[in-house]
Amino acid sequence: MANHAVFRSSLVCLALVVVVVGICTQSFRKMMVTYLVGVVGIGGVLLPDWAYFDRDFSRWGTPVSVEERASANATAERSGFARLKRYPMRLAAYATIYGFALYNWWGFVSS
Repeated sequence: MANHAVFRSSLVCLALVVVVVGICTQSFRKMMVTYLVGVVGIGGVLLPDWAYFDRDFSRWGTPVSVEERASANATAERSGFARLKRYPMRLAAYATIYGFALYNWWGFVSS
């Protein structure tokens, strides 16, 4: 990951959410579930090998070539989400997975 500040700030925000959940629910178990869901969510967005996943969905089954890796390193210098290409299949997969996780987390925390 090129920018460690984003990862650190995400973990700090997660810690604040865990504290708020703990204060509101008075449940250590719900705090731990919130922490685990948050860490997995942050890891799923910030830590993958974007040179591999920042390609068309149909090419995820093949290894990354040297040329693709070099072009990914050149685009990694751009900051934030501007370096990512927009693929509808990846967006649908992320929306489905994270939407399902957030829905179940909210059902657990609010019960």
